[in-house]
Amino acid sequence: MTSQSASATASQSPASTLSTAMTFIMAAACGLIVANLYYAQPLAGPIAADIGLPAHATGLIVTLTQIGYGLGLLLIVPLGDLLENRRLIITMLGASTIALIAAGLSNSPLPFLAASLAIGLTSTSVQMIVPFAANLAPDATRGRVVGNVMSGLMLGIMLARPVSSLIARFASWHLVFFLSAAVMIALGILLSMRLPLRRPQPRMGYFQLLASLGTLVATQPLLRRRGFYQACLFASFTLFWTVTPLLLAGPVFNMTQSGIALFAFVGVAGAIASPIAGRLADRDLSKPATGLGLAAAILGFLVTYITSEGSMLGLGLLMLGAILLDFGTTMTLVISQRAIYGLGADLRSRLNGLLIAAAFCGGAIGSALGAWAFAEGGWLLASAIGMALPIVAFCYFLTEKR
Repeated sequence: MTSQSASATASQSPASTLSTAMTFIMAAACGLIVANLYYAQPLAGPIAADIGLPAHATGLIVTLTQIGYGLGLLLIVPLGDLLENRRLIITMLGASTIALIAAGLSNSPLPFLAASLAIGLTSTSVQMIVPFAANLAPDATRGRVVGNVMSGLMLGIMLARPVSSLIARFASWHLVFFLSAAVMIALGILLSMRLPLRRPQPRMGYFQLLASLGTLVATQPLLRRRGFYQACLFASFTLFWTVTPLLLAGPVFNMTQSGIALFAFVGVAGAIASPIAGRLADRDLSKPATGLGLAAAILGFLVTYITSEGSMLGLGLLMLGAILLDFGTTMTLVISQRAIYGLGADLRSRLNGLLIAAAFCGGAIGSALGAWAFAEGGWLLASAIGMALPIVAFCYFLTEKR
């Protein structure tokens, strides 16, 4: 056996032994890492006041984290197709720990904003773990494994904001970052002991790797289609979760911050879509599952129109809308990841980075649209735009061939 074939065999051997415990560890890691992107969102006001950041610049706290994450998706995540995966992920966790500690220690704007950028950049390790899990899984159960891992990621997204709000209420926003740094240290130790080695077969240098991203977009219609679906859905998703706290805190519902934090826990129910989507994909039901996900997102906005705002029924329907929207977004994302991973094992980190970058761009647009629409026309205008986005994706979906 040649050294190249031996290395290839070694990198593929874990596929048959990917245990339930290992899948759970990877899912938990995804949730804990991705939460770092969202801890500061509900705390932006108190943080800005404490570090002396002007009120009109408060948005930079969230924006710089998003910019860092976007840069990491395009510049760092592709390294998963080039470097040994376990070492790369642990290195990124170490960098995340430093960034989180720096944020917690900050008492002036510049250090905190720099730390926010670094938190976003280093948190992209989560998008290395998902294709890593896909590479370790056998073909027959790859969708199920991806779905289970993604359920952890979605739980992290939905739980981060209410958790950070509750910690800050009873302690300090500084503690949120220090606790997360401690979690990253523990997670790094665990993954260094449990993750198997995976050495890709590098056929190009780093700059060639980056250049290949454009080639993949140009030559892979499946990637472009799935990227469009996710851009529309994440735009709708972030619009909803940008506008909903404003609606709940306003005169219509007049809820406290604690009540809004508890409302955010409702969206966690949508994470059940991840394992369901993975199993449907393994059974060659990706197309109907995609249609179901898009339809659920549309229905999530429609149900909020059944009754007038401000009533208990209206609040209940808003909760139902949150569950449906989160369910649809998660369902379609897992199906999309399972689909693009079939384009080639040696491309998965780059494909995943491009898919999530498309979703991320949509999410950034949705946040901006949501804030503007709610200021101009309240929930009616904001929800109309939020519903239009998955409708556009659904119309495009109708042109999809098997």
